[in-house]
Amino acid sequence: MLSFLLKLRARAATLFRLSEIHTIFVWAAIVGIGGAFATIAFREGIELIQRALTGTSGSFVAMAKSLPWYVRFWLPAAGGLLAGFALLLAARGASKGSKGDYMEAIAFGGGDVPVRQSLWRSVSSLLTIGTGGSIGREGPMVQLAALAASQVGRFANFDPPRMRLLVACGAAAGITSAYNAPIAGAFFVSEIVLGAIAMETFGPMVVASVVANITMREFAGYKPPYEMPVFPAVTGLEVLLFVVLGLLCGAAAPQFLRLVDATKRYFGRLPLPLPMRLAVGGLIVGVISVWVPDVWGNGYSVVNQILHAPWTWQALAVLLVFKVLATAGTAGSGAVGGIFTPTLFVGAAFGALFGLGMDALWPGQTSASYAYAIVGMGAFLAGATQAPLMAVLMIFEMTLSYQVVLPLLASCVVAYFVARATGRMSMYEITQRHYQDAQTRVRLKATQMRELIQPAATVVPLTASVADMARVFLEYPVKYLYVTDDVGHFRGAVALKDITSDLLEKNNTAHKTAADYAHTPFPLLTPDMPIGTALELFMRFQGERLPVISSETEPMLAGVVYKSSLLDAYRRMSGEG
Repeated sequence: MLSFLLKLRARAATLFRLSEIHTIFVWAAIVGIGGAFATIAFREGIELIQRALTGTSGSFVAMAKSLPWYVRFWLPAAGGLLAGFALLLAARGASKGSKGDYMEAIAFGGGDVPVRQSLWRSVSSLLTIGTGGSIGREGPMVQLAALAASQVGRFANFDPPRMRLLVACGAAAGITSAYNAPIAGAFFVSEIVLGAIAMETFGPMVVASVVANITMREFAGYKPPYEMPVFPAVTGLEVLLFVVLGLLCGAAAPQFLRLVDATKRYFGRLPLPLPMRLAVGGLIVGVISVWVPDVWGNGYSVVNQILHAPWTWQALAVLLVFKVLATAGTAGSGAVGGIFTPTLFVGAAFGALFGLGMDALWPGQTSASYAYAIVGMGAFLAGATQAPLMAVLMIFEMTLSYQVVLPLLASCVVAYFVARATGRMSMYEITQRHYQDAQTRVRLKATQMRELIQPAATVVPLTASVADMARVFLEYPVKYLYVTDDVGHFRGAVALKDITSDLLEKNNTAHKTAADYAHTPFPLLTPDMPIGTALELFMRFQGERLPVISSETEPMLAGVVYKSSLLDAYRRMSGEG
């Protein structure tokens, strides 16, 4: 099959004279098909586990309700235990600290997604999800789609830049296959993984996403995860209520992420092996599900119920609290999966509660609670992922309603800025890293040489003799002496090699002075010069230090800056959180 694809690419390039970008589009389409099949394979694996346990497949909540309470109690713990052993197998042979994550492969690596590690982590995720763990399935789905893309690129002998792009296309195809949102899938990778939107990468990802979506629709029984009702028209001052909802979601989303992060740290301190930690996480879900079986799974079916059936605020509040605890327990224990879908669940429940509250305050004057649930999904997602464009497009693609655009935009943008203002928490570590890199660039631009200036000890006047300069060279292990005139203006630099050359060749130096040896022009720094510009000068200059003058019009020697000080300042700024 692989040799056929390679021959097909070569023949197509010959017959149709495909350019590089057209060739990438062809491979993106192939990756889109592979991503869809990888997603389908994972779904089939989940259904296989469900049928083995209950004889049926479908909703995890329905599965939980069909089981006796004592089975609901221990089954997630047993699944967590087995998932932990699968993670141990995944860790064998892996480099220290590496998770084999597709995001790292795209953003910082060469696009190579490890096969063995990815497959065992996917098995671990299957065991957690298939036994009721409160975690999303989108993470392993996207990982498998990216793995498929990586294998295509590896066998096609792609170089690292094209390999990274191909894996990005696979990730976009995986998101599309999971949520039936092709444009949002491309934006997910662009905003979150790459941290920027550029047409040379965005175009191929859109192709992969669209092809993946078309492929998924060809399978019988496929349907989008959420069945969105018709969104009502929102007019007048009610738009302000959606702004308030965005504000609340933006404040709550970082707290949800902090809870998950704190749970991870707590589990990490437990003196238990990994399988036991995952079993404890599963036990938390099991204990909760004895009374609230709706916490099982990623929450697709419950969100659909929130969108289509009436709920009391008490039932919604109980479900929201226990779903958050179940998700924190599962994800915090180290289970492989995603919290993307649970975030949508929390946003839907939170938005529905808000809608019920507004209806109680202004009866008959507000939209139905499901409208607030839909917008709440997008707003909470925008606050949690720090990717508002992706959140807006995802909800829009799910509803296919222009009526949702105005309240959704207002709510998601407000949620994003509130989340950024209240905390830098993000669902994905890579978002934090992009932010830190951006902050480092800002600090680098703002940092000036005046903060790093040190006294220049190796200074000689224009009239200094060769003997005077030789004594300074012997006292200080430097390659250049700086020459100044009577008022302290910089007049050039004397190179050690020029002095030693004359002395070794026994040239007459009796009447020579520093003015005869001074090199001009010479690389110069100024106190207000940014650190980035100074780094560029040091890259072109073979030396440990450079002189600093007050200004170009008034070249008073102010001191020197050492390369080691410059690099040390850069490292300190890069390491700041």
